[in-house]
Amino acid sequence: MAGSALWFFLLLAAALAGRATALWPWPQYIQTSDLRYPIFPHNFQFQYHVSSAAQPGCSVLDEAFQRYRDLLFGSDFWHRPDPAEKQHTLEINSLVIHVATPGCDQLPSLESAENYTLTINDEQNFLFSETVWGALRGLETFSQLVWRSPEGTFFINKTEIEDFPRFPHRGLLLDTSRHYLPLSSILNTLDVMAYSKFNVFHWHMVDDPSFPYESFTFPELTRKGSYNPATHIYTAQDVKEVIEYARLRGIRVLVEFDTPGHTQSWGPGAPGLLTPCYSGSQPSGTFGPVNPILNSTYEFMSTFFLEVSSVFPDFYLHLGGDEVDFSCWKSNPDIQDFMKKKGFGNDFKKLESFYIQTLLDIVSAYGKGYVVWQEVFDNKVKVRPDTIIQVWREEAPVSYMKELELVTNASFRALLSAPWYLNHITYGPDWEKVYMVEPLAFDGTPEQKALVIGGEACMWGEYVDSTNLVPRLWPRAGAVAERLWSSKLVTNLDFASKRLADFRCELLRRGIQAQPLNVGYCEQEFEET
Repeated sequence: MAGSALWFFLLLAAALAGRATALWPWPQYIQTSDLRYPIFPHNFQFQYHVSSAAQPGCSVLDEAFQRYRDLLFGSDFWHRPDPAEKQHTLEINSLVIHVATPGCDQLPSLESAENYTLTINDEQNFLFSETVWGALRGLETFSQLVWRSPEGTFFINKTEIEDFPRFPHRGLLLDTSRHYLPLSSILNTLDVMAYSKFNVFHWHMVDDPSFPYESFTFPELTRKGSYNPATHIYTAQDVKEVIEYARLRGIRVLVEFDTPGHTQSWGPGAPGLLTPCYSGSQPSGTFGPVNPILNSTYEFMSTFFLEVSSVFPDFYLHLGGDEVDFSCWKSNPDIQDFMKKKGFGNDFKKLESFYIQTLLDIVSAYGKGYVVWQEVFDNKVKVRPDTIIQVWREEAPVSYMKELELVTNASFRALLSAPWYLNHITYGPDWEKVYMVEPLAFDGTPEQKALVIGGEACMWGEYVDSTNLVPRLWPRAGAVAERLWSSKLVTNLDFASKRLADFRCELLRRGIQAQPLNVGYCEQEFEET
């Protein structure tokens, strides 16, 4: 305990001395002082080191350099400081970036290294990273360290940072079915994810209410299943733009097509795909989950997921598998006969397992890995050992920490989402409860805990659209971002509250309408954007 207290005291002293209170998420190691250097925007440049594996022409970094110049300095004229204000005569003219391994044209992956070292002192202003993805994280940290005096001069303090993420999967889920989110809202979210060092955009694209994904193989899915096939869809070009926009920010796009449940919007455009429900001996005219007993179902899924596998380049697809309502299957006499022939008895979890196992085999044949919701594990579906299980249920049938224990004890990798459903809101600083979650606070061996690869904040769309998405997400999602990036020892709420409030003000300065955390104000609130 004494060691932890001393460690925190040193962190706090470093933050206050170095004007680093807006740093979010907090680095693994930081040492700063109140020695500061002026930065004059017209003289400053980002510069590749001569021996860096990345050089001019690297799209990821070239575009990042321009973004961060604009974020830092805008287009205004900045004068030199008053001599009485200056504490140090050495000016920062450049930040030199050295990337150890090539990869400018690649996509980020679960295995991508994101570590970086940032050094600002009299001798050098240097950012070193193994990969371009680590360089992006270091550029974001650099941008948060730069501050502006009341007179309008930019400064950065003498600083040494060694940083890396605690977990490799740090995700944010958006639901674009219950309410359609325009492309601009998705791109805006990707920007703020990069500011927060999130690295996975979990795109829950379709669900019961609508099917906005424009399939070139089955165009009727969108024509008949979207809210409006002219305005409320994501075209092939939209999807490409999201994937590339995310790549340039070091963010993976993990798309989810959830089956066999949550598929009502699939039915109008794919006749025969859903199960006819019965009332007594007659069809009721309603439909349930995907029909798991027809060969045509698997022919459809084979063709559809071949398309999805070609459109979305990430190694992983999210295949859902949650909340399957068995009542329609139970009512259908053809399914009852199928169950008898297969020897399933009345155990509809076995029927669900039959469907999901067949689907997983299809997806595996396309060279893809997959993520599923926890019901697939809970219902004892036989899945490949490299399956990733996403834990989302808070209590039933067991607590999420017990679920993590069970999942990892079975040697599966796990993602945690249960305590991070940000669509749930309460009056007051509800980010604090989110922030204090420790993902590894379950009974298990070190080998089990190593199987928890991260987690996701989730923004489900029942009551969220483009009008309230941004203030509901930010800065609250930042609490999850820091928990997944920073050391497990960074848990002091007073320390976090000050930094998150400052980060919120920085988001306002960057044009993000993040909601307030507490009573107070930001200088940026009334500036023109």
